[in-house]
Amino acid sequence: MNLNEIAAELVAGCRENRTHANLEALYAPDAVSVEAIDNGMGREAKGLEAIAGKHAWWESTFEMQGGDISEPMMHGPDRFAVIFELTVKHKETGEVTDMKEVALYTVADGKIAREEFFYPT
Repeated sequence: MNLNEIAAELVAGCRENRTHANLEALYAPDAVSVEAIDNGMGREAKGLEAIAGKHAWWESTFEMQGGDISEPMMHGPDRFAVIFELTVKHKETGEVTDMKEVALYTVADGKIAREEFFYPT
């Protein structure tokens, strides 16, 4: 897959709740995911297994209530960004929160090698 195809499939997968299926298809085995802050699991998840664990934690902690995922914004031959504006409910407390973050993806050899998330802290 080329950069545009990867970006389009990542966004489609997020919109259609296919993020787990897309991990194997879109991410390099040694990909790194970096959060803006440590949410209790460290800022970096290294490798597909760790990134899948991060996704599992998110899905077990939050319930999607709605939101918007932007079209990918391309940057040069190897990067793209996506804006996530989501309303989520914390499953344990019932608290509903509006979230906004920018995700920057770096692609190498036809796979996502790095993702970085930026959000207000």
